[in-house]
Amino acid sequence: MAVDKNIRILVVDDSSAIRRIVTSALKQIGFKNITEAADGALAWEVLQAETIQLILSDYKMPRMSGMELLEKVRESREHRNIPFVMVTAEAQKEAVVEAVQKRVSGYIVKPFKPDDLGRKILKVVS
Repeated sequence: MAVDKNIRILVVDDSSAIRRIVTSALKQIGFKNITEAADGALAWEVLQAETIQLILSDYKMPRMSGMELLEKVRESREHRNIPFVMVTAEAQKEAVVEAVQKRVSGYIVKPFKPDDLGRKILKVVS
């Protein structure tokens, strides 16, 4: 099944370099509509202002972590069904289990290949 390459994706990471890497990987696999946010609090503001169809978020960030953003998204009637993928260097089992318990859609550990990201997106958006 093909994924609509025009879906609106929100990339959330406190590192501008990582946001560029993820955005570049998304563009490399054909996605076009990408918005970025530097932390969970800014991402939440974007969610209030725009229609987002997929969230790719780091785990550890200042102000609001990816886990806190995930909780807020899942508690929100308006946003609870948006696929949410953690894209993070946080590979400890406890972090993965916590994310799964909070209903994360997918989990990718950095570094990753664009094809790995594409497969994960296909899995959570299909």
